[in-house]
Amino acid sequence: MTQTNIANLLQQAKEASRNVALLSDETINQVLNDVAAAAEAHADEILAANALDLQRMDSNNPMYDRLKLTSERLAGIAADQRHVATLPSPLHRVLSHSILPNGLDLSRVSVPFGVIGVVYEARPNVTFDVFSLTLKAGSACVLKGGKDADESNRAIAKVIHDVLRKHGINTATLTLLPATHDATAQLLHANGLVDVVIPRGSKRLIDFVRTEASVPVIETGAGVCHAYFDQEGDLTMGARIIHNAKTRRVSVCNALDCLIIHSKRLSDLPALLQPMQADHVRVYADTKSYDVLQGNYPAELLHPADGNTFGTEFQDYAMAVKTVDNIDEALNHIQTFGSGHSECIITQNQQTADLFLQRVDAACVYHNAPTSFTDGAQFGLGAEIGISTQKLHARGPMALEAMTTYKWIVRGNGQVRPK
Repeated sequence: MTQTNIANLLQQAKEASRNVALLSDETINQVLNDVAAAAEAHADEILAANALDLQRMDSNNPMYDRLKLTSERLAGIAADQRHVATLPSPLHRVLSHSILPNGLDLSRVSVPFGVIGVVYEARPNVTFDVFSLTLKAGSACVLKGGKDADESNRAIAKVIHDVLRKHGINTATLTLLPATHDATAQLLHANGLVDVVIPRGSKRLIDFVRTEASVPVIETGAGVCHAYFDQEGDLTMGARIIHNAKTRRVSVCNALDCLIIHSKRLSDLPALLQPMQADHVRVYADTKSYDVLQGNYPAELLHPADGNTFGTEFQDYAMAVKTVDNIDEALNHIQTFGSGHSECIITQNQQTADLFLQRVDAACVYHNAPTSFTDGAQFGLGAEIGISTQKLHARGPMALEAMTTYKWIVRGNGQVRPK
């Protein structure tokens, strides 16, 4: 597809967004319910397309699980679409209201962004997720998926477009760009056509989008997550939390990457990591923890940490271990190597926990709970478009409320500003 054709697609999305903003919430909800039904009715077609994508990826690749769709996962996606339809509209809410001394009536009201662009990798579920959230928030979406999931994304887009046509809605409301580098470049520089771009994927992808884009960017996804097992941590609880945070789904951004352990609890490290053995988790340990684990953890899974270990988002059955002598060292390690996503402390000392919760600079900070809970649905927010790791506009799970911006409505009665 030529640059001119891609530019035309972006222009069509901009035009479609003006009509999306006028749709009633009732119409939007009906569309979402119909998309859910269509996803179920056309499951065989979507799964066949997904099978073509899967054939091109090594099944040992950690991204394989993210790419894979199943009947059960499609049923879950359909349920998510229906759930979004039940959520209150985030639009036209009065966020603040005041009357100035001169009588001017000021309201700050939530409104759509207009066109939301999303760049993502091997995650075909994102095509459904972004469409439902952006439509519910009154915006059009421009999607640039990765080539690994292109067959799946196009099959999903076809199902959604058929529903949009049924309702007389411009199909450019969901615009799927070609899976090419040229399309990415044009999306990131579509000033005046795209209002904001959100990257979903690896740290490398997010860094590229942030550096390259001239369109405003909301960063999501990259997660170098830590769990600090404190001097007063509960061993049974800690083993359960660490195992869940690491192995529930290794390819997701809230998966644990580094266990930080107090030096006075090093003797408990083999027990803390014992559940990891069944999942064949590779451990990259610093000198002190390596010495303790030798002979107490499978030799083929145990490796010494090197200069690239800490600060790595593994997205695999692998994790780092760092030994510290006090909480200040733990906090400094997180500050140096964390990504601002999710961090947790395991301790029975409330004062230590409060210090950790206060001082850690991350979107989500946990006490005696795993980072795997960083998720819009788990937070009771419904579906999410990603986990924002920045501090402007949105932070943490980006649900419907974060998919809107606002404008000021000023009502007067002839007031003028004095010279």
